[in-house]
Amino acid sequence: MSNNGINANGINTNGSLCLMTGNANPELAKKIAEHIGVELFDTFVGRFNNGETQVMIGNSIRGRDIFIIQPTSQPVNDNLMDLLIMADACKRASAHSITAVVPYYAYARQDRKTRGREPISAKLVANLMVAAGMTRVITVDLHAGQIQGFFDIPVDHLKAAPVLADYFKTQTFGDELVVVSPDLGGVTRARELADYLKAPIAIIEKRRPRPGEAEVMSIIGDVNGKIALMIDDIVDTAGSLCEGAKALKRLGAKKVIAACTHAVLSKNAVEKVNNSVIEQLVVTDTIPLPPEKQSDKITVLSMAGAIGDVILNIMSHRSVSLLFK
Repeated sequence: MSNNGINANGINTNGSLCLMTGNANPELAKKIAEHIGVELFDTFVGRFNNGETQVMIGNSIRGRDIFIIQPTSQPVNDNLMDLLIMADACKRASAHSITAVVPYYAYARQDRKTRGREPISAKLVANLMVAAGMTRVITVDLHAGQIQGFFDIPVDHLKAAPVLADYFKTQTFGDELVVVSPDLGGVTRARELADYLKAPIAIIEKRRPRPGEAEVMSIIGDVNGKIALMIDDIVDTAGSLCEGAKALKRLGAKKVIAACTHAVLSKNAVEKVNNSVIEQLVVTDTIPLPPEKQSDKITVLSMAGAIGDVILNIMSHRSVSLLFK
């Protein structure tokens, strides 16, 4: 970036934009920096001998607008703590503003009490981020949209649907496509993608006998002879996804593909996907996909352009919501 604040794309960033990254997803951070046309700021995030987080910022950031790119993916608590300590370092170095760019927001599934004596961890994480000095949060496809209300600072909630839709529009589905929600809670997400793709929707009704397990009860909608595209925000153990795909095939779907924003893929999830009737799983890079989690069935799309555009609009005081349309 030049001294007058004009980036490589000729966009005025006011000379104060500063992109930093922790260790959670440096590849995504590099892509965002390239999209914006700036370099990542000189920042070191490591460990002291006793395991505590060490943060060193190479140059003055006094009066700068800081964007810390750090999804809170596995190892969740380490990445979350790194983010909080980076924010504290920036606050104490007199940064003008501190935006946490958290493409994947951990603990989002703990957004309410479902039984006695349970925590609401999503709210606790929001409190910690504000206490650490965050002045804004950018995130992608929160598991529960109401988590935005847990913050007393602005939250820009991006959707992956436009990025996924752009990819699927390049495929030849004709009028055979049906977008499928894997549960009743994901209907809004399915409808959003279906609107982009001008396709009908179907809904899988399931119950969870135990945490991490799902049992398909019925399917609402017509999938017979269709190409079924299941859409969800998170693929964790992949149990729900694979069971849903099996049910869709049983009811006559001629092909099943899936799309998820956040590829957690814990335990033997990749093996489940590889052995399932799912022909393709499309995910985004909100969470990095290490070599052991890569598969010929898995396609990764980048959210870097969408996140980069939001950062540029924030810096130039333009509407962010217009980007979502």
